[in-house]
Amino acid sequence: MLAVTFQEPGRVAVEERPEPEPQAPDDAVVAVEASGICGSDLHIFHGRVGVEPGFTIGHEYVGRVVEAGDAVTSVSVGDRVLGTFHTACGTCFFCRRGVFQKCDEARVFGHGKLLGSLQGTQAERVLVPRANMTLRRVPDGLSDDAALFAGDVMGTGYHAVVSAGLEPGDTCAVIGLGPVGLCAVMAARVAGAARVIGIDTVPDRLATARTLGAEPVHATEEDPRAAAKAATDGRGVDIAIEAVGTGQTLDLALRLARKAGTVSLVGVHAEREEVNVGMAWLKSLTVLTGHANVMGHLDSVLALMAAGRLDPTPLVTHHMKLEQAPQAYETYARHEALKIVLSA
Repeated sequence: MLAVTFQEPGRVAVEERPEPEPQAPDDAVVAVEASGICGSDLHIFHGRVGVEPGFTIGHEYVGRVVEAGDAVTSVSVGDRVLGTFHTACGTCFFCRRGVFQKCDEARVFGHGKLLGSLQGTQAERVLVPRANMTLRRVPDGLSDDAALFAGDVMGTGYHAVVSAGLEPGDTCAVIGLGPVGLCAVMAARVAGAARVIGIDTVPDRLATARTLGAEPVHATEEDPRAAAKAATDGRGVDIAIEAVGTGQTLDLALRLARKAGTVSLVGVHAEREEVNVGMAWLKSLTVLTGHANVMGHLDSVLALMAAGRLDPTPLVTHHMKLEQAPQAYETYARHEALKIVLSA
C-alpha cells in the first residue's frame, strides 16, 4: 500500500508499505478514503516535533472498516467510520475520569516513537488499536470533509471553548485562525459568545473568520489589545484561546484576558519558552494547556455537526491525491492552503 512518510525536515515521500493486520482482539483495519493534513503535521514537516525518518505520518482519517478483531463491538466490517487522533484504553485511572487524552496507554497516530510508535493515517490502510474507543460510525449525510474534522480539529476547537467554561454572553479572543482557531470561533459562537475577536496576519483567514461571525483583527497592522479593550469596556476578554503555539502568541493571550479570566492553550508548544508568570499571577488567570480531550467531546461534536450547528467544510480549500502529498505539504507550509484533504 502507499503511505506518506517523513524523511527529513522539509521533505516527505510517498512510499510502499506493508498492509497492516490486526494484532490484538480489539484492533481494526480501516481502508482510508480521506485523510487531512493538520497543523501538527506541519510541525513534524518542519522538524519541530521529532519523528523517525520513514515513519508514516497523519492522524485524521475517514474510511471503511475492512478487518476487525473478535473484541471489536462498536463498529463492524463495512462501516464508514472516523477516528480520533489518539487511542485510549478506557479502563486506566485517567480514562475512568474521562481524561482520555492522558490515558496511560494512549498512542498518537503518526507521531513516531515519542508518542507510541503508531503508524499514521496518511496511507491507503491504517491499523486502529482500541477500536471500540477510537472509532465512531459517521452519521448519515455527513461528508468526508466534515467527518475528518471531528476526530481532531473541530474537537480541539470545541475543547478550547468548553474546557474554558465559556458561558452565553462572554467575550472571546482567538489567536491564530488556522483550522483549529476557526473551529474555535465556530464553537464559541455556538456556545453563546456575545463577541468573538479573531486575530491573525493572513488576510484570507481574517476574511473567513468574519464570515463565521468573528470580528477580525490583523495581529501586526492593528492593535489586538486595543480591540479587546474596546469590545469589553476596557476589561479584556473573558476567554483568550491561543491556537498557534509560540511564546509571542502565548504572551498576547495573557495580555488579552481580563482579570480572573481564562487562557486556553491549544497550539502546539514544542519548545521551551519564557512566560510572564508574574502577569498571569497578578491577573489571577486560569491557564489551561495540553492535548484536547477530543475523544471525550466526540459524540457532542458529531451531534452538532450532524445537526448543521457546526460546519467545518468551508475550511477545506484543497483536495489532492495521496500521491501528491509532497506537493501538498509544500503548499501548506507556504500558507497557500487552509485545509488540505488527501484522498486515496
